[in-house]
Amino acid sequence: MDFTKAFAAIMDALPYLLSGIWWTAALVAGAMLLGLCMGIPMAVGQVYGSPRVRRLVGFYVWLFRGVPILVMLYLFYFGILAFLTDVFPALRVIGLDSAFAAAAIVLGLTSGAYQSQLFRGAILSLPPGQLKAARALGMSDSVAITSIILPQALRLAIPGWSNEYSIILKDSALAFAIGVMELMSRTRSVASTTHQPLPLALFAGVLFFVLTWVGLKALRRLEDKVRIPGYTREGSF
Repeated sequence: MDFTKAFAAIMDALPYLLSGIWWTAALVAGAMLLGLCMGIPMAVGQVYGSPRVRRLVGFYVWLFRGVPILVMLYLFYFGILAFLTDVFPALRVIGLDSAFAAAAIVLGLTSGAYQSQLFRGAILSLPPGQLKAARALGMSDSVAITSIILPQALRLAIPGWSNEYSIILKDSALAFAIGVMELMSRTRSVASTTHQPLPLALFAGVLFFVLTWVGLKALRRLEDKVRIPGYTREGSF
């Protein structure tokens, strides 16, 4: 490997590659938020819902955990979203026909399946007597769940949420398959013109490592800040 050419290729493409970080960060943030909004109600449904709700959520989790993300990306971008924007052209105004929207939705829907299991485990780790005590005080189940159960469960789920962040960050590189100009797409584009695939792949790996470290560090601080008094980091008394 010619280190001089490799270094020059990375330096020439550095602004272009670094700008891909914002696309990657936006993908991860959108997917985490969508997964959070879906994962919480699904977890509550699996723990406290009727048998029909549990079966419905179980099917969703089974589907999105069982089908590869790359297959889902093609299915949504070239199939479902293309059909919806053809039937409802107004959806194009909000960018629903873009590759970025398709990638964020697929990553978010997949993350929702995984996050629901994180929150479900956190809810089940709480002493069951809390809900009974709330009912004894006259609270409805919905008030007890939103004001007593979920505030604790969300804090206990942060360590698992950190793992989910790492997984989504790595999965975001698959968005290059439908043309999203995130970090991996830009690395591949530069490598094809400079013929320096190995150095550029190593540099992209370093950037992904930095993004992982920064994100995990931030979540670790959040976990320390909102930790429930009396609980250890593992979530036990």
